[in-house]
Amino acid sequence: MKVAICPGSFDPVTNGHLQIISRAAAMFDRVIVVTMANHNKRPLFSASERIDLLRRATAYLPNVEVDAYDGLLAEYAREKKAIAIVKGLRAMSDFEYEFQMALTNRKLNPAVETVFLTTSAEHMYLSSSLVKQVASLGGDIREFVPACIVKDILEKYGRNE
Repeated sequence: MKVAICPGSFDPVTNGHLQIISRAAAMFDRVIVVTMANHNKRPLFSASERIDLLRRATAYLPNVEVDAYDGLLAEYAREKKAIAIVKGLRAMSDFEYEFQMALTNRKLNPAVETVFLTTSAEHMYLSSSLVKQVASLGGDIREFVPACIVKDILEKYGRNE
């Protein structure tokens, strides 16, 4: 069984993330979407909330499961017997950082490959940070995130729509 991991902070999951996850699900037997702690950021959603949002957003993908981890991705990949780490790329600026991470993960766990998938042009600009900014300022986020989680995001900002 070919297992892949799609890591990220997913705070919150966007339609761009979902596109990468669904493409990975078509390529691998099993995909584990793992929400990781980013110690440089203060998340809007707790780890358990992000897991819930991801589970709802990926419910239509039968070979996708959701987990959380607060450690080295290379070690998590080893524990799950994953052969690949799938990362989405929006722009060249993403590549530079992700390439460095891929080389580090390869050094820490030579059994895992990093696979880069480029996002579609319609999602190239999209990030969780942008979604949070638009939501916090009263903007419409329905085109940016899965419909099943719009309410959760708006409620974080005291909005009901």
